[in-house]
Parts: sequence; C-alpha cells; structure tokens
Amino acid sequence: TETASGEDRETGDYTGAKLGMWFFLFTEIILFGALFLIYAVYREAHSADFQAAAAEMSVTIGAVNTFILLTSSLTMALSVSAARLGARGRSMLLQAATLALGLLFLVNKYFEWSAHIHHGFYPNSPALLALGNGKTLYFGLYYVMTGVHALHILAGLAAICGTLYLTKEGKITGADYILLENTGLFWHLVDVIWIYLFPLFYLIK
Repeated sequence: TETASGEDRETGDYTGAKLGMWFFLFTEIILFGALFLIYAVYREAHSADFQAAAAEMSVTIGAVNTFILLTSSLTMALSVSAARLGARGRSMLLQAATLALGLLFLVNKYFEWSAHIHHGFYPNSPALLALGNGKTLYFGLYYVMTGVHALHILAGLAAICGTLYLTKEGKITGADYILLENTGLFWHLVDVIWIYLFPLFYLIK
C-alpha cells in the first residue's frame, strides 16, 4: 500500500508540474499574441511603409538564426530523451549544445541590432523619425518584439544552465526528469515564437 501510495504521489507531482508549466506557457502565448495583434493592426494601416522598412533587414541573418533555433530545439528534445534513458553524459552534452546555440543566436542578434543602430535606425532617432510614422512603427515593433524574445532566450538559457548543473549532480535522472522536460517545453515555445517573428519582420512582401 505504501508503494502504491508513493507511486500515486509521484504521478500526481508529475501531472501537477506539467499542468503548471502548460498554464505558464499559455500566459506567454497571450503576451506574444497581444504583440502580434498590435503588429497586425499597424501593418494593415502602414502596409507600404512596413514593406519598405523590411528591406533594411538581412534575410540571411534571419534565416541563419531560424536554423540555429530549430537545431537547438532538436538538441533540447534529444537531451530530454537521453535523460529518460538514464544517459546522463549524453544529456549533459546535448544541453550544453543547446546553450551554445542559444548564445550564438544572441550574438547574431547583437550584431544585427548594432548594425541598425549604427545606421541610425533606433527608436526616436532623427534618421528614423525622418522616414515617417509607418517605418518608425515598424522599427519600434521590431525592437520591442525581438527584444522581449531575446529576454525569453536569456531566461531559457539560465534555466538550461540550472538543469545542466542538476543533471551533473544526479538530481535529474531517468526517474525524475520533469524539470528538464518543462525547461524543454519553454525552449520550444521560444523557438516557435521566433518562427513567427522571422516572416513578420524579414519576409514582408
């Protein structure tokens, strides 16, 4: 009876943690959904200006970052699978690979932002204000939405650092991997959000 009770408790803890994570992800979807709605309204009102402003974006950099994040989702998913199988070393290696890819994404984003700022395209800059309301709104949304996304990348990287340490310490195992799995869910959401951001800012036709 004690064993059955313990198993029920563990199952309940797992289910509760999973439901809690899905609820948190739902709030994140609401946040970005509101930003996407604002974008849609302004793009409809300034369609031509948004298309012209998008010409300043490097599709190559955007595509490379998309590939980086998609690859990082794969390594994260594989790290969870490895943890389930009790392959601690492989899971740690894959988590480290996810960290490296996330950092590479941020480095690319840093250089991209730096290039735009160097050319005078930043909020309330004289060069940007001279282009008109539509282009100013485009770049304002670009910095806000990609900036919020970058903050989520940083949060995800911090969480993965935590799971990597816990895996090393033997606290994430084949019998207890919910924290790593939930961290993976958050990371996948961040990647999916970028898949929407990429065409909205880089592939406007």
